[in-house]
Amino acid sequence: MTILVTGGAGYIGSHTVRALQRQGLRVVVLDNLVYGHRPVVEQVLQVPLVVGQLGDRALLDQLLSGEHPATGGAPGRPGEAIEAVLHFAAYAYVGESVADPARYYRNNLGDSLILLEALLAEGRRRGGQPLPLVFSSTCATYGIPDPEQIPIAETCPQRPINPYGRSKWMVEQLIADFGAAYGLPSVIFRYFNAAGADPVGDLGEDHTPETHLIPLVLDALSGRSPYLQIFGDDYPTADGTCIRDYIHVSDLADAHVLGLRKLLAEGGSHVFNLGNGTGYSVQQVIDTAKAITRRGLLAHVAPRRPGDPPVLVASAERARRELGWQPRYPELSTILSHAWAWHQTLIPH
Repeated sequence: MTILVTGGAGYIGSHTVRALQRQGLRVVVLDNLVYGHRPVVEQVLQVPLVVGQLGDRALLDQLLSGEHPATGGAPGRPGEAIEAVLHFAAYAYVGESVADPARYYRNNLGDSLILLEALLAEGRRRGGQPLPLVFSSTCATYGIPDPEQIPIAETCPQRPINPYGRSKWMVEQLIADFGAAYGLPSVIFRYFNAAGADPVGDLGEDHTPETHLIPLVLDALSGRSPYLQIFGDDYPTADGTCIRDYIHVSDLADAHVLGLRKLLAEGGSHVFNLGNGTGYSVQQVIDTAKAITRRGLLAHVAPRRPGDPPVLVASAERARRELGWQPRYPELSTILSHAWAWHQTLIPH
């Protein structure tokens, strides 16, 4: 079986490619490399990489039908047709989405519509329903900063407050409508804070620019940055800093494989949160990272960022119950240890 992974050169996508490989599945990656990393796909994962835009309908049709060289296709000789798509391709910087919403709606929403149409067309060509889709969504669709309950369940209202979150929410609506009208089989995963690195140590988090707390903490500990900025230390929490739910990226990847298996076996439309159900404060992350690395850092406290809630924690009971998903690396110390091992490969020696 051959699976197409869009955005597979990125952080979560690349870890999911590895999880698929470990299950004996063949993978083809489609990525425009705006934020993805070519060496991760070609040298570390060693799977076919197609560099292109998700909105290129002709390219999608070639890939899905097996008529593209990456699937083994050649003139007069079909290759491996795609059996399902895992869709990670998206721009994901909240601030950038506010400054340039057109870019986000065009890439995240517009290109996803083209993908759904291609899945529908390929399914019809084969005489059946659209090809199955696993979609990478986000907890930003819930309309934080004012969640109605903690932990946040899938039934919580969705009221996204920025163009990034709205673009993901709109794709969820497209998927639901395609499911109702055309029978699109789908799984939607709403992530909380993805973190960590593959325990092997050759895959990890490397964003430019970096906005996630754990790599920023490790940058400050390693000397790659002069200090860490903490946004607010006056929240109504035990130590005054925000509390978030950190989920190991390899556990996220495992959930995608389970979601794919469910779709292939049962079809249907499904939505799942992915988180540990346990929150850790910014200060707890810093203290744990300092203990693991045995290093210190300089921290500057800045005012709160608008829209940051004090606490965000997921309820992932549905994924545990329906998928049999069980995080292998739930402890913050494990997440940080794996991230630090990867981070040291980025530090010039």
